[in-house]
Amino acid sequence: MHIEGSVALVTGANRGLGKAYVDALLAAGAKKIYAGARQPPGAADSRVIPLKLDVTLSADIEAARQRCGDVNILINNAGIMLKTTMLSEQSAESMRREMNVNVFGTLAMIQAFAPILARNGGGAIANMLSVVSWFTYPFNATYCASKHAALVVTDAARIQLKAQGTQVLGVYAGFIDTDMASELAGADQPKTSPRQVAERTLQGIRDGVHHVRADERSEETWDSIRKDPEGLEKSMQQAWDNRQQ
Repeated sequence: MHIEGSVALVTGANRGLGKAYVDALLAAGAKKIYAGARQPPGAADSRVIPLKLDVTLSADIEAARQRCGDVNILINNAGIMLKTTMLSEQSAESMRREMNVNVFGTLAMIQAFAPILARNGGGAIANMLSVVSWFTYPFNATYCASKHAALVVTDAARIQLKAQGTQVLGVYAGFIDTDMASELAGADQPKTSPRQVAERTLQGIRDGVHHVRADERSEETWDSIRKDPEGLEKSMQQAWDNRQQ
């Protein structure tokens, strides 16, 4: 589908990757962009409409559904990462919080806006996932669990929404140069610019694809999983063991 002239809703739009999505949509000629966030950002461009939206609150989602009936692109970017190992004392609480935003929030937005997209010609849904949708990084394992689950939500929604003409994309990247990744173990590795991830996502919408590998890390990881999944698992064990020494 075309980005030019579209009406988009971006969740988690107040900073980092969410802001990059808004900027990329503006540059691509979107007609209107609802910028959703718990604390909506200010907008210098009249095409950007600040929208109070906490994806864990059903009242906020319903208000967005009522207000944003012209949307034909939904970008589910809102997410949290609590950098929690699986057997830590706080892992259950961390996983609940991450699942609430990364999985149930994404699901609730899809359920609310799928009928709107259908009325508006089908449109597209892009879910911001991660390379850890495919494997387990032990230093933020509860986040990995949420992204594994979000991948299932994405794939299942694609199957169910095909008949109404809605494109559903999963977007995958490694470390992105945002605050979220800054304190994670291993985050001293090269990071991808949010702009690149956003632009590749929009190109994926244009091209009608289902999966967007948005950086070199995602391409390398995808190849590793296909060619040597046990090798990738061993590298995670080695990273963990080295960290404990």
